[in-house]
Amino acid sequence: MTQATGVTRPGGRTARTREAVHAATRELLAESEDGTVEIAAVAARSGVHIATIYRRWRTAEGLVIDAVVQDLGARSPLPATGDLHADMLTYATNLLTDLRQPDHLTFFRAMARAAGGGETGLLDIAQFAEPRMREIQATLDASNTTVLNGRDVFELILSPAYIRALLSNSMDPESDAPRLVDNLIAVRDHRLARA
Repeated sequence: MTQATGVTRPGGRTARTREAVHAATRELLAESEDGTVEIAAVAARSGVHIATIYRRWRTAEGLVIDAVVQDLGARSPLPATGDLHADMLTYATNLLTDLRQPDHLTFFRAMARAAGGGETGLLDIAQFAEPRMREIQATLDASNTTVLNGRDVFELILSPAYIRALLSNSMDPESDAPRLVDNLIAVRDHRLARA
């Protein structure tokens, strides 16, 4: 799989191009009734040539996924202090707070739609979500946690949070974030006891 150029070079013109395209994508998603965007519309709004967008993101789905994942990283950073409980509590609290904002769900729905684009959508998610998965792994590594991985965080924190939000029953950051993190810590402790 070829990696998108816009993801690999963080500074200079590439960064400006990526930000302009992401800003246009976010605006168009906010205006979209079905969570889709057209590359031609992104090019027109961002001022970035359509060929550049196709070369760097290949598909509209890839573009949406990259914008959503970048947005998630900025809105819900993952700390890596070495205290897994505190780090995950900060992350889960930020995530649940964000999920109460209408625009956050718009982006998530768009990403879900993009992932439904068959093999191409799944490849795009894997490619553009890779930096986020590295952040999760860095948080686990900082606490010397070897019995958990990113999939555990996905299944025990992300999945319940997003499913509840999509069902219009968002979790409460104050009461539900500690519960989600306690579940993750309980799984870690159980695995350590069995090792």
